[in-house]
Amino acid sequence: MTKLVINADDFGYSKGVNLGIIEAFKNGVVTSATMMVNMPGAAHAAALALENPVLGIGIHLVLDCGSPVNSDVPSLVDERGAFHKAEKLVQLADLADVEKEIQSQIERFHSFGLDPTHIDSHHHLHGHERFYSLVEKIAQYYQLPIRKVTGESKCSRSVHIQTVEGFIHEFYGNELTTGFLLDLLDQASSFKTAELMCHPAFVDEPLLTGSSYALPRVRELAVLTDPDVAGAIEEKEIQLVTYREVFESK
Repeated sequence: MTKLVINADDFGYSKGVNLGIIEAFKNGVVTSATMMVNMPGAAHAAALALENPVLGIGIHLVLDCGSPVNSDVPSLVDERGAFHKAEKLVQLADLADVEKEIQSQIERFHSFGLDPTHIDSHHHLHGHERFYSLVEKIAQYYQLPIRKVTGESKCSRSVHIQTVEGFIHEFYGNELTTGFLLDLLDQASSFKTAELMCHPAFVDEPLLTGSSYALPRVRELAVLTDPDVAGAIEEKEIQLVTYREVFESK
C-alpha cells in the first residue's frame, strides 16, 4: 500500500489561499500544507492550522517572494527591502544571510504554537545546489524530513535526511482535470511513499494581483474536492497521510 502525502503549498499567502486549502482538506483529499510565515496571511493560516490539528503543517521556506522575516539579510533583498527574484537571488545571496533568514522563519513558525512536519520551499529553492547542504544541516538539527525535488541529484542521493520515495509535481498549470489527477495517482502508486504537490485556493485580491499562478488554483480546488478522486484513492488502496505518519515508526 502506498502512503501518499497530498501537500498544498503556499499556506499563509493570503486568506483566499488559506481558506481554499482548508476546503481541500475538509472536503477533499489534501492531507498536508506548508506555510509561508513571511506572508500577510501567515497568522490567519496558523489559526486555521490550530483549529484543524489533523492537517499536517510543514514550513514552506521563502527566499524569493515578499519580504524577509529577519531585518538584517542585505544580500537577499532589493532597494525596497523585498526579496530578489529567484534567478538574481541565487547569484547574490550570501549563505550566512540565507541561514539567518531560514532560522528566523523557523522561529516564527514555532511562535505560532506549531511544530512543522517537514520542510519544503517556494519554487523549490531548498533543492538548489547552492542552498541544499545548508537546508539539509538545518533539517538534521530539527530532525525534519525534506521534500524531494525532482531533478536535484543531491536531494535524491542524500543518505542523511528523510524524504519520501516519489515526488509528484505535475498537478500544476492550465490543463487540470480529474482524469489527469487520477493518472498522477497511478504514478504515485508505484512508490511505497510519495508526495503530490498542489496549490488549491479561493482567488482573492492579493493572489490575483501578486501571483502569476492564480486562476488555475480554483481548478485545482475543484478537482481535489471531486468525490471521484476520493473514490479512486480508496479503490487504488492508497493511504492518505502526512509526513508525520510516513516517518512515525522510523
